[in-house]
Amino acid sequence: MRIVVAVGLLMLVAGCSGTPEEPDATSSAAPTPSSAGVKPTSATRPPAPAGPPPADAPVAAVITWVQAGPPVDVAGFHSATRDDTTTDLGTDVAFITPSGKTQCRTDDTLTDGALACLVELADPPAQPADVFGQWVGNWVDFDGASAQVGSVHGDPGPFSEGTGSELAYGNTLKFGDYQCRTDPAGLFCVNFARQSALQMSDAGVVPFGCLQEVAPPADAGLRYECG
Repeated sequence: MRIVVAVGLLMLVAGCSGTPEEPDATSSAAPTPSSAGVKPTSATRPPAPAGPPPADAPVAAVITWVQAGPPVDVAGFHSATRDDTTTDLGTDVAFITPSGKTQCRTDDTLTDGALACLVELADPPAQPADVFGQWVGNWVDFDGASAQVGSVHGDPGPFSEGTGSELAYGNTLKFGDYQCRTDPAGLFCVNFARQSALQMSDAGVVPFGCLQEVAPPADAGLRYECG
């Protein structure tokens, strides 16, 4: 009788213990990294500003905004037209803004690829007292390391061949060390070699980056230079 009871107790204990429960598969999965640990990608970077950069914007913001515009083929800007006569400019570039208030040219033979622009300034620099000759207060020269507004010119120089094609608002044109974008607020041109930029409009010329206003030479109206 005692043997039967002992066997029964052993069977009862075995039934209660059973096989250990398998762990939940979801609990053993590796934890998903939080969004704070994800490196930013091009999809998460902030977009370029919708509007043109203000006068106190860092040059990096100006470059980002200029590059954000749809690019146009520079091949369409290698000629200039005056009085129905079109001149092939070779590798030089010429263009005009939609408002017609700013036209620009490069001339490798005279300025080693620097950008020269004629801007219909509402208040151009006055001719210095000791300067004689044909004063052009709205002539802007920009070579990246410096920018000058107002100078003496005996002839139209590179602009004698007329104006280039129109660069539509919002579009960007890249040539040499430069990239320019047009906007109703003005023409913005960046020089990548010196990380500098200019905004040109009838309201005036605004420098960005390393360009700082300095005392102009005797034959100039305004002068900006990189230190």
